[in-house]
Amino acid sequence: MVGMGEREEIELDRSLAPHQFSKDLGPIQDRKINAYVSEVGASLHAHSHRKTVPYSYRVVNANYLNAYAFPGGSIALTRGIMIELQDEAELAAILGHELAHVNARHSAQKQGQALLAALAVATVEIATKDSKNRELVGIGAQLGSSALLASYSRDFEREADGLGQDYLFRAGYSADSMTAVHQMLLRTEKSKPGLLETMFSTHPMSEERVQLSRNNADTRYLSGKNRSVYRERFFDNTASLRALKPTIEDNRNAELLMSKGKMGEAAAILRSALKRSPLDYPTNFRFAQVQQASGSASEALKYAQLSQNLYPQEPQAHKLVAVLRMDQGDPAAALENLQRYEQFLSNDIGVIFLKGLAYESMGDRPAASQHFQSYLGGGGSGEGANYAKDRLRRWSNTPMPERPLQRDNKKKIYEG
Repeated sequence: MVGMGEREEIELDRSLAPHQFSKDLGPIQDRKINAYVSEVGASLHAHSHRKTVPYSYRVVNANYLNAYAFPGGSIALTRGIMIELQDEAELAAILGHELAHVNARHSAQKQGQALLAALAVATVEIATKDSKNRELVGIGAQLGSSALLASYSRDFEREADGLGQDYLFRAGYSADSMTAVHQMLLRTEKSKPGLLETMFSTHPMSEERVQLSRNNADTRYLSGKNRSVYRERFFDNTASLRALKPTIEDNRNAELLMSKGKMGEAAAILRSALKRSPLDYPTNFRFAQVQQASGSASEALKYAQLSQNLYPQEPQAHKLVAVLRMDQGDPAAALENLQRYEQFLSNDIGVIFLKGLAYESMGDRPAASQHFQSYLGGGGSGEGANYAKDRLRRWSNTPMPERPLQRDNKKKIYEG
C-alpha cells in the first residue's frame, strides 16, 4: 500500500469516504458553510505539494470533535469541532493539517492497511434485546456503520503539523493558528475528558506538538506573526452553525449517556434539544435510536421517518426505518427502505445481511441465499456470519420451494 499510485489513492478514497461521511450523518445541509470551508481549503491546497489531487471539503453532522482526510483528498470536519473554532485562521490550521496528511501520503498508507485488515471503528450503537429478531437485525445495522479512519503515528502528526504550518504561511495566515488549535484541543480534553477520544486516537496529541508548532511560528514563520485571523469573516460565514451550539452540545451529552446505556437521561436531553431545534436531523435521528433502545417502537419509527424527510439523501435514516420495520414484522416495507439506502450508498455488507433477513422472512429463499452468500463473500463475520452459514447449510439439504411462501408481514417469522 505504501507504493500506491495516485489513481489507486483516489479509488480507495471513493470507496471509503462516502461510508465515513454517512457514519457521521452526512454533510450538513448548509451550502454557505460548506462553500466557505471549501474556499478556505482551496486557498491552502493551491500552495500544497500535490496541487492536482481532486480535493473536496465538507462539514459533517457528527457532534464529536474531529477532522479527517482520505487518500484522494476528501476532507471533513465535524460540526462539533467547527463550533469550538474562534476564527478563520484556526479553521485553516485544521484544514492545512489534513491536507498535509494527504500530501505526505499518510492517509493512503494507514487507510490502505486498515482496508486490508477490515478495521471497523464503531459509532454509538444501541443494543436491542428481548427478541432473537432484534439481535439479528442489530447485527446488520451495526455492520453498516463500520468506518475506516486512519490512525496516525506521532511522527506522522509532527510531519503534518510542519507541512500544515507551511501551507498556512504561504496562504497568508499566521502559523500561530496551528498552536492555537493544539491548545484548544488540550484545554478541551482537560475540561471534558472523553470528548476527544476519537480525535486523539486518530490524531495523537501532546505538549511536544504544541511546543514544536510554537517554535516554528516564532522562528521560521516569524514574519507572519501579525496577520489577521479573519475572525469577523469566520463568524459571518458560520453564524447558522454557531446558533446550533447548545443543540450540538446536548447531542454530545446524550450520545455519552447512550453509550453508557442511560437511555432515559439521554431521551430527556434530546427532548429539550428538539424543542430548541425541531428540524435538526442528527437530533431527530438520535432520539429515534433512544426510543428504539427503550422499546418504544412507534415513537422510534415516528422520529426515524421524520429524519428521512428532513434529509432524504442521507442513508442512515433509511436504514434505521428498515430496522424498525423488520422488528415490527414488516419485511417488505423494510426491503423498500434498504433499497432506498442503496441508492445513496452501496457496498454496505450490513445492508446486504438485512436484505437477506427480509427476503427470508418474506419466504423468498433464493434471494435470501444470494444475499447471505454475498454477505459472507464481502467479509461478514461474527454472529451474522454464523447465522448466514447456518441458513445456507440447512437450505442446501432442503428442497427449494417452487415459489416464495406466503407470509403474514405482521408476524416475525424466521425459519429454524
